[in-house]
Amino acid sequence: MFGKISLGSVGLVVGGILSVVGFAAYGFGNATLNLAGMFYGIPILLGGLALKAAEIKPIAYSQEPSPDLQALRDSQATATQQQIRKDVTRYRYGQDCHLDDALERLGLSPTDEERPLLHHIREESREGRYALVLEFKSPLFSLEDWQTRREKIERFFGPDVTAAIAQPTEDEIELALIRAE
Repeated sequence: MFGKISLGSVGLVVGGILSVVGFAAYGFGNATLNLAGMFYGIPILLGGLALKAAEIKPIAYSQEPSPDLQALRDSQATATQQQIRKDVTRYRYGQDCHLDDALERLGLSPTDEERPLLHHIREESREGRYALVLEFKSPLFSLEDWQTRREKIERFFGPDVTAAIAQPTEDEIELALIRAE
């Protein structure tokens, strides 16, 4: 639940309100309210600014999962598939992008400029098995680059996961993490 709320925005709002109240209390000569507003408001405001600067927005679904897919997810999804889905659909802090550590370990992130960027996810049923599809913008890594890493991807996101890699458009790669039989 809290992953769907931007902590940076909350810090900015609460810190801003407390700071304004503190400044107003200073103007009206209310020392107690002034101290509370200043000593709590400004640090919370600064914390909110810091969180906002380090914030990564949640990734959206390209297609919302149907109730049948949600039931399939609940019955078949591996712990890794569940964790990836939860991690990329919530606010994250202190990272360059979603899945940056995974892409680096897979050899798909030599520099920030070359790193593929996750832009959407979706859930599918492939031959009755649950699949989490990660949609990347990948202009500098070709389909062949991704396919040479397929076994490494399966080991990294496994166990019980097979990877299917497709290229729907020139600069886009879809990585499907499919529940193994």
